[in-house]
Amino acid sequence: MSEKSALHYIGVDLGGTNMTAALLDEGGHIVEKATVPTLAHEGHDAVIDRMARLIQQVIESAGIGLTQVGGIGIGVPGMLDMEKGLTLFLPNLPGTWPRVPLAPRIEVAVGLPTFLLNDVRSITLGEKTYGAGREVDSMVCLAIGTGIGGGVVVDGKLLLGLDGTAGEVGHQIIDPYGPRCGCGNRGCMEAFASGPAIASMGVRAVKQGLTTRIGDLCGYDLNAITPKLIYQAASEGDAVAQEIYEMAGFYIGIGVANLITILSPQMVVIGGGVAQAGELLLAPIRQTARQRVHVTPFEKVQIVRAELGTDAGMMGAAAWAQQQLALPSSPRPPSPPTLGG
Repeated sequence: MSEKSALHYIGVDLGGTNMTAALLDEGGHIVEKATVPTLAHEGHDAVIDRMARLIQQVIESAGIGLTQVGGIGIGVPGMLDMEKGLTLFLPNLPGTWPRVPLAPRIEVAVGLPTFLLNDVRSITLGEKTYGAGREVDSMVCLAIGTGIGGGVVVDGKLLLGLDGTAGEVGHQIIDPYGPRCGCGNRGCMEAFASGPAIASMGVRAVKQGLTTRIGDLCGYDLNAITPKLIYQAASEGDAVAQEIYEMAGFYIGIGVANLITILSPQMVVIGGGVAQAGELLLAPIRQTARQRVHVTPFEKVQIVRAELGTDAGMMGAAAWAQQQLALPSSPRPPSPPTLGG
């Protein structure tokens, strides 16, 4: 099948709790979408079989034939061998999936060429191709949630670096004597300003007996304190909650200033669940970055919120498949099996 005849592409977002597949047309519009539980505890074989059925379901629900689909992109939360289509280390899935042939397995099961990309690089490509960054040639994306991931676009192309690992912006060092990060280092941006870090600041405020609505809103169940709850308190005028987001924005702003100074991008896109706080987080990021960027024309850099929400990863994965199939060395798909078989 030639790239020109392919009218649709599949993007899959493999998460620890759920996985979602979407069918997109060549313009990036979602035609069909479905989500199922990952059930990762059942092991990678069961998850891959479930993913194949999910992809088949989306194609069938859209009422199109397999010949109208060009290929599949899968956003994967971890380290990959992109050339061979293997997962190498998925820290948030049981068993960590060492050298699992995810792409080859899906190719055989579904009958379409399949390509892997790190999940946050997929988000970056989605925002570049269809979202906030579609009008710029250079951008940095930060996805702030359980961790802080990211991606970099240079001259309109996703920067992959060694083995697709370029863009781990959350693991730049903000303070070499800072708290221990999950990666094993100290003082990473992620350790200061990820979702769990923000929640921890809320827990600390309640434990210290500070005057704040955070405790009331969670019924003083410290395990129920989340960034969303802290945002709610801040929106109601709670000064402590507002200060927590200002502090998170300050640390992210330092990291953003570093990225602007090194890469000189036209745009910095802030996404992920924590970014739902909007200007409460973006304002201190901009303020801190403005104070710390001195050799790059800061006024030419846009710092904006991501546009695609939870669809960004799937859309970016589909765009990745479309891009890979446009390359001269693009693989031919295997003989397609019967859908649903």
